[in-house]
Amino acid sequence: MRDMSDKNILDEFCIKFCSIVEKHCKYIIVSGFVAISSGRVRATEDIDMIIERLSFEKYKQLHDDLVKAGFVCMQSGKAEESYGYLKGSLAIRYTIKDKPLPNMEVKFAKDELDTYQINTRKKLPLTGLDVWFSSINMNIAFKEELLKSDKDMKDAEHLRKIYPEKVEENEIHKIKKMIKRLRS
Repeated sequence: MRDMSDKNILDEFCIKFCSIVEKHCKYIIVSGFVAISSGRVRATEDIDMIIERLSFEKYKQLHDDLVKAGFVCMQSGKAEESYGYLKGSLAIRYTIKDKPLPNMEVKFAKDELDTYQINTRKKLPLTGLDVWFSSINMNIAFKEELLKSDKDMKDAEHLRKIYPEKVEENEIHKIKKMIKRLRS
């Protein structure tokens, strides 16, 4: 487990943002930040988050709480407009006012695969962060089956080394089949 005093700007940003989102809906942190927070050394300026689909009223409450905490939506300060992006299956980004980096890329769950990710979310004590992540198996499957860049393949390799007790090849295979069916 990482030393709690070893938090960097991304960690602090993630913790603050997630603590607000958690009051309004289920969420998961996905992609590169999972590997980075688990000790992989590589750069990133954003964190990717998937949240459950919300009504406009619930989203507006979330958006307003984020704004009260000093976050701004880079696409629009108006909840109606940023909600439109989310409803259109587009991502929006929040950052701290007057600081474009780091930022949180937020998307609504778009299909049964995202819903499955949210329903199987995990806390990863090794990270030292009290936030919800998509499972290690989910991250490995996405990186190996869908994303496939050198960076993603190295992230997957890192996760396999760091979390051998969590790696379940049958689960990874099942998720890869879902990815092929829903995202290809």
